[in-house]
Amino acid sequence: MANLIGRETEQTLLNQYIDSKRSEFIAIYGRRRVGKTYLVTETLNGRIDFDMTGVIEGNKNDQITSFIVSLKESGYCGSLPTNWYEAFEALKEVVKQRKNQKQVILFIDELPCLDTPRSNLIKALDLFWNGWATRQKNVKLIVCGSATSWIIDNIIDNHGGLHNRITHEMHIHPFTLYETEKYIKANHFKWNRLSICQAYMFFGGIPYYLSILNNKQSLPENIDRLYFSPDGELRQEVDRLLSSLFKSPQPYSSIINLLSQNKQGLTRTELSKKLDKETGGHLSMLLKNLEKCDFIRKYNVREKKINVNNGIYQLTDFFIHFHNDFGKLHSTDEHYWANNINTPKQNNWFGLAFERLCMAHIPQIKKALGVDRIRTEYYSWRSKQSEPAAQIDLIIERADQIISLCEIKYSKARYSINANEEDKLRNRIYAFEQETKVRAAVQLAVITTFGLNQNAHASEVVNIITMDDLFQP
Repeated sequence: MANLIGRETEQTLLNQYIDSKRSEFIAIYGRRRVGKTYLVTETLNGRIDFDMTGVIEGNKNDQITSFIVSLKESGYCGSLPTNWYEAFEALKEVVKQRKNQKQVILFIDELPCLDTPRSNLIKALDLFWNGWATRQKNVKLIVCGSATSWIIDNIIDNHGGLHNRITHEMHIHPFTLYETEKYIKANHFKWNRLSICQAYMFFGGIPYYLSILNNKQSLPENIDRLYFSPDGELRQEVDRLLSSLFKSPQPYSSIINLLSQNKQGLTRTELSKKLDKETGGHLSMLLKNLEKCDFIRKYNVREKKINVNNGIYQLTDFFIHFHNDFGKLHSTDEHYWANNINTPKQNNWFGLAFERLCMAHIPQIKKALGVDRIRTEYYSWRSKQSEPAAQIDLIIERADQIISLCEIKYSKARYSINANEEDKLRNRIYAFEQETKVRAAVQLAVITTFGLNQNAHASEVVNIITMDDLFQP
């Protein structure tokens, strides 16, 4: 195995695909900065026979030139191609030179960049794969790109010659807290788990963001250096992120901004009305692409039964949330974050960010509840009768006729429920039972950082899940 932090499952799968006894066409996609290229190059270190990368914002000549350079590095000595049909014919020669190899691994990174106007890239790739490579049994073609919507539309869900030709697709997700902690420890940070949780609230589990943290600085110092300083590396990151993923980023940006302003999430109908856009295929495509990039997530909702058709969409990307909440401050204080520690604004933000962190670790929550081996459904609930409308972001319904209502509370110490909050919790449980007409037993679970003080107002709580539970594999 390559010396990677995390990604054990992905490495195992990639090696299995490479070691198979047939030709493989593997499409890898995921959010920018999530570590797609690093996964391939480190896992297959020294075994890649042809390795080329598309030129960001390059024209057709730039892309062909990059391809030619990689052909030469792979030992190709034939005539130089001038179009993609000729380029893939040349790539055949690279494979034929290695006819005795068990595997010939071809890696094309940033493939979407190669698809310039009227380039015929997809037709040439189709001819290469369907007309020749798939019959060779030893060709392992890996394509990758940050423009996730392009990879899905043109490669994975292609309706032309490449339809159903992908043998494997790999969606590379951000790190979990477990993997993030492994990365932090491997890079000699002296941070406790609360600091690691807070780092996750800012950066999510994005390996690149973690890689530019300085282990000699505290987390607030890192945030100020990377974001609030005049030349912070991440100040323009969101604009670059959206532009790299989508050729037309504005419709996606509009959805992201709306969901950022509505922390509890919006249904498709609500999004349609606020965007003044019909709820049909185009909106479905935009939402699907944002889900594939791990920017948003759709949660089923419960009425009298679980409704999968009108779920709630929520923005889940941690860094975009942070940027949208603080990027518009126009503050000239380059130590803004350090200077606002323990202010109400910062503490309220941590509370909402901790909710997002928990929602990103539902498998760990189910494991802590002891239901990871029981069939479960999880969903959100929003009251249609109470005013203001009560909402529970995470409800786990189990096959053993028990429903866990999860109350998420961020605290820098053990959390205490007071009389007023106890009353709210009782009313919320009652409203849920009355509106949904559930027959299962409803139990209250509290998810918090350091646990719960067992005072007179905590009697309704059946399960307590702590920050440490979220760090499990």
